[in-house]
Amino acid sequence: MSDLTRLQDEIRARDGDVPAMLPAAAYTSEEVLAWERRHFFAGGWTCLGRLDELLSTATQRAVMVGDVAALLTRPGALSGPGEVRMFANTCRHRAHELLPEGDESARKAITCPYHAWTYDLAGDLIAAPGYRGEPGFEPADYSLVELPVEVWQGWVFGHALHPVGHPEIVPFADHLGDLESLVAPYDVAALRLADRHSYEIAANWKIVAENYHECYHCPLIHPELCQVTPPTSGNNYQLPGAWVGGAMVLRDGMATMSLTGESDGNPIPGVSPTAVEYLHLLPNLLISAHPDYVMTHRLVPLAPDRTWIECSWYLAPSSDGSLPDPAYAVEFWDLTNRQDWAACESVQRGLASPHFAPGPFGPSEDAVERLVSLVSRGYVGQPLHADLRV
Repeated sequence: MSDLTRLQDEIRARDGDVPAMLPAAAYTSEEVLAWERRHFFAGGWTCLGRLDELLSTATQRAVMVGDVAALLTRPGALSGPGEVRMFANTCRHRAHELLPEGDESARKAITCPYHAWTYDLAGDLIAAPGYRGEPGFEPADYSLVELPVEVWQGWVFGHALHPVGHPEIVPFADHLGDLESLVAPYDVAALRLADRHSYEIAANWKIVAENYHECYHCPLIHPELCQVTPPTSGNNYQLPGAWVGGAMVLRDGMATMSLTGESDGNPIPGVSPTAVEYLHLLPNLLISAHPDYVMTHRLVPLAPDRTWIECSWYLAPSSDGSLPDPAYAVEFWDLTNRQDWAACESVQRGLASPHFAPGPFGPSEDAVERLVSLVSRGYVGQPLHADLRV
């Protein structure tokens, strides 16, 4: 029996049991990760990065959406902001990649480097050397396969498993659910990138997410965090959408999450001055919204036991357009991140033990339980965006 089949059988058999951590194969199996890349990442709505970075001056950029190669384009970028579109990064002639992964181009057309089939930025075939006048050859039959893409709060999200219009695509609005109402006040699209760190850690992407969703570990792992926010504060949300999260409250006298509790940034208008939102839009975007900055973690699984994490800090500019020094936020969270990564890597090593058995979730781990419930539904073919209240 394969790892995936065994995992699916174990999840189906859990009905009525005490909620518990996923079986070890969910964190250690190459087969399970391959399935996740295809179904959760390519088949979900994966965050690919910020629009102003992916297509700031470029008209096209090659990205991976799960295990599917895709090409982002911005047809109107030559004359204005332009609508973002996404296509399979596969030439309709002999399947050569149109652009290598991670590369960008400012060209007005997409030219395959293999046989020079050329497409415009809307995906239409405009040149096929040697095929002019060929009986039965219709360029309109060989347009690039268009894939769904959405821009939300400055982030680009792609779905790469099905072409545009396929009935199995979950609308992005349904995937987002009620998360929009929580994030909208921060107007993240208007904030500016102040700093960014990247990490590569020896742990499964879901371990990182599970750790993010509970502060049961905070008294032992995060003494600095506990100085500015009570680890038992706040509540988790139970709202529709493919996301998990909750809020925590700052201690009296604390302005933000920093080593001193003081802020060197500008308050974000219209948001709570005492709350920090911790929100995870599945599969891979963690949004930590503070009174004066928004921090995100974008997760990219590299192997069952390895994850690349892009951590970004976004601040509100001052009235003169300058950006405050983000060191107060970066210093705090880089320390906290590294404390978390060490714990996550220890969990990953523990999962390799033949003595591991999934442990039960406690009352303060309800957000982790929700995450595991959503992921479990996905493993057995149910949509991630379902409202678990019904």
